[in-house]
Formats: sequence, C-alpha cells, structure tokens
Amino acid sequence: MGKRIFIKDWLDLKPYSKQARTDGYYLKICNEIKKAIVNNEEANYLQILLLEEGIDYLSCFLTSYFEDILSGTNIWNSFVRIHKRLYHKPLPFYNVDEYYEEEINVQDVSFLIWYFISLMRDDIVVSPLNGYIIEAAEEVMTIFEDAWDNAPENKQLISYYQIDKKDFHVARNLIQKILFETYLFHPDTAQRLKELREAIIEEHGNNEELEYGDVLAFLYEVKDYSAHAFHTGLFGFKGKEWAAEILGNDHPLSEDFLNLSPTIKGLFLYKGQDKDELFVEHIASSKRFKIKKYSFHNPDSLKKIDTIMYMGIVEWRNEWWLTGVSINQPFDPDIILEEKNSIASKREVHFLDDHKKKDDDFLIKQLKAFKDFNKGAQIVFLPTEQINEYMKNFIIYYTHSLDAPKKAKKEALKRIIEKDFFIPIEELKETAEASETCLLFYNPKSGMEIGLHINSAFPLPNNPYFEEEQSDEDIMALFTSDELSTELAMFCIENCKDKLPFFDEGDIGAVYLKEIDFLLRFWKGEKYFTKLMITHIEE
Repeated sequence: MGKRIFIKDWLDLKPYSKQARTDGYYLKICNEIKKAIVNNEEANYLQILLLEEGIDYLSCFLTSYFEDILSGTNIWNSFVRIHKRLYHKPLPFYNVDEYYEEEINVQDVSFLIWYFISLMRDDIVVSPLNGYIIEAAEEVMTIFEDAWDNAPENKQLISYYQIDKKDFHVARNLIQKILFETYLFHPDTAQRLKELREAIIEEHGNNEELEYGDVLAFLYEVKDYSAHAFHTGLFGFKGKEWAAEILGNDHPLSEDFLNLSPTIKGLFLYKGQDKDELFVEHIASSKRFKIKKYSFHNPDSLKKIDTIMYMGIVEWRNEWWLTGVSINQPFDPDIILEEKNSIASKREVHFLDDHKKKDDDFLIKQLKAFKDFNKGAQIVFLPTEQINEYMKNFIIYYTHSLDAPKKAKKEALKRIIEKDFFIPIEELKETAEASETCLLFYNPKSGMEIGLHINSAFPLPNNPYFEEEQSDEDIMALFTSDELSTELAMFCIENCKDKLPFFDEGDIGAVYLKEIDFLLRFWKGEKYFTKLMITHIEE
C-alpha cells in the first residue's frame, strides 16, 4: 500500500484531460487521505473491501467532493437540495442536528464512503453505520479541516458545468459530462458506460469484417444511448434532471432540460427535406417528424424517397433533433412488414400519446378481477410449475368478466387457450428448477408480476412457504433486486413489517425502513419507476 496516487488517477475523475493549476495541490490531499485510511486500524478494513486500486480511487473521489465544495461547482450541493426537497433533511442515515450546508461535513464524507463502497462492491450490502465507515470519515474530515483555509478554488472546473447555447448537441454534451466525467457519478454511470464500451471492443474489436470506423460508431452510439437512458443510483434521476438542478432554476435552459423528451430509436422512412428540416416517417407507427437538418452530418446526400434510416431522435425546445448515429439502407418491403408488426417498435412512440386514462382503466379493472379470483388477495403463492396455468385461468376469468360482445370474448379466449401463456415452456422448466415455489403479485402500476426466492418476506395467512429464519435474506433480495418492483417492496412493508424481526427497533432493517424510498431508488435504479408494458394499437 506504499504506492503513491499519480496525476493520471486524479484526472480520471475530471471533465478535462489537461492538468489545471490547482490539480497538484489536490493530488497531495489525495495521497494524505490514502495514508490516513491505510494507517488507521479500523478504517483499514476498507483495504479488504476495495484493495489498493480501490483505495486510490476512493481517495480521489473524496478529494473531488472537497474540491467541489470549495470551487462552487454545485455538484454535491445539488444532491443536498434534492434530498431536502424529497425527504426534508440534507442526507440520509446520519444525525444532521449539526450540519452546515455548502460547507464540508463529516456526515457527507460518511455517506460518500458508503455510496462508493456500495457501487464498487455490488455483491454485498453495506451498512452505512459500520464502524470502519465512521472512523474513515473522521480521519478524512481532519485532513479537510486542516486544508480548508488554504485550499485553492479550481476556477477552470466550474466552466465545464455552464452552458449558454441552445443547440441540443451542446445540451447533450453537458449531460454526458455530468454522467460520465463528474466525480459524484464516476463510480456509477461512468463505470457502467465503461463496461458497455469494453464489451463492444471485446466483441467487435477483432472482427475483420468491421472497419475501425464501424467500431467507433458503435462506441459513439452506446454513449449517446446511455446519456439518455441511464438513471443514477442517487434518486433514480436521469442526466437531464441533474443538468437542470446543477444549472439552477434561474438558468434559462433549466426547464428545457426537464422537458427533453425520451429518445425514439428505430427505423424511419426518408420523405424529403427543405432548407431547414428533414422529413421522416416512423415505420412502426406511421408518425411523421420534421428533424433539424443541422443535426445531420450530410443531409443533402439523401436523395431517394423511402430510403430506410436507422436513427434516434429527441425533442428539444419543441424541435426534433437527431441523436446518435444515422445509418441508411435501401427500401426493403420485408423490413417494413416486420417493423409494422413489431410491438417493441410501436412502444418507442407510446409516450407521444396520452394513454393514461386507458391504462388506468385497464389496471383498475384487472386488479379488481385478480382480487375476486383470489378471494380478496393481491398476492398468491404457488408451485412455480403451476404459474402458467394459474395465469391462464385468471385471464380466462378476467375475459369473462368484461363487458364485451360474446364474439370478441370467444376470439380472445381462443387465443389464450392456444398459446403457452406468459412463460415459454423451456424457460418455465428452468425457472421451476431454480425455485420450486414463487409468488404472483398484481402490481397496480404494471399488472401481474412474478417473484422468485422471496416468499419468506411475506408472513401472510395464504403463504404456506414462509420460513422466518429465511426472512431477512428474502427481504434484502426483495429490496435490492432491480428485477422486482417498488410496489412489491412497499406491499411487503405496508402489510408485513410488524410481523418481521428484520424491522425491529435497533436492527439495521429499522434504519433502512426510515430511508426506504431513498434506498429503493438507489438499489432498483431505472426499475424504481414501474412502467406498464402494454402498447395500445389504434385500428
């Protein structure tokens, strides 16, 4: 553990690559933090969790927080503001009776260490109250307090989080800087992007059929996709929401970031252009769009009407822009037919139409039918091998309950009976081998949801599979899995917490319970926000 941290390690967490005047000073702080952690007997447990490379990374990460507060870049302060807005206190877990906003705090450092370890070691669940976290935070805080009066501001850094142009591509660059080049999200979204890019290079880097430019296009596309799609572990926010917060409410583009639309990725037909706009038709939905011609590299090269274009588009300030790569190919009727029948492709534009009332009506009706079918229960427990038959019988029951013509019901029932419902047979067999029993929950936001390996989180009268000695493990699996919904986790809390020892006062479950919304956002990420995965097809 005697190796020094070098300037390259420090610059890895920065939105610039050329050393700034103040970087040498902060590198010195990094090395002091590393030494303090390594030499402290209790804090030294971090070495076991993170190894030397991880300690170097953590030291740079914590020093970046110190630099951020001093330089006024508004990264950490944005986190505190959002947390106060959501939960009426500056941060979770720790006593904040003595807490000074826009200054350094030992509670901040404790939280950041917990956050960093939780991201770097996603194979374990770390308690934020562990002694080695508190001890390390106090050691680090001593160094920060000693340096506070003389530490220089990094005036260069703040310029990377400012924007004065209304061009979408400039706005997207800010989002990318925040998600992929900013210390607070470096262990999170930056690492996830790095893993995706490494996977692409590993898969395609030695492919002789692909030119170097094709691989670069893959990498460009995955970065563009990630900038729009990634949710941070902190609050489950997207990059656009962080951009709006960091800029502040008074910035003229703050509201525009919040209103940035989801991307529509897929196949389009070229329909012509004028001096300002390119005209295209989304194949799956037949919706027409006018796209800023300025956002294309060489739009005038498009000549032939009905050329097929793969691309992504996004609405920014009431105009549609290209985002990511655009690839053209000749008209092909087979591709057109396939796209017209693709539910996934139709779903890309689902957000453009207001389906909320139709969705809500569907969910209300089906939830009532599910409870009627299950003697008032919103959740049932059964052998996994029976799940298909059970769901099929419920859908038959639900179909009979609808106020619809007999002919329509008969056709719907015929489709249900003729197909393997929900889970393909081979997949069902594998699932049953992995878990002999399961639960079926009706999620009021998305419909029927299957849960495996979590039965003992639910001490309910209709659950024959509950085992108290297994309950702590199943509860944590329910909370931390991004395959299980927020609504199922909250159903457990609202209906079962008083019967589960995990939540007894003084146990870690009681700590988690107080911060459960923050933690579910952190653990479940994008899946925290449950979506109804159906698409309305208009005749």
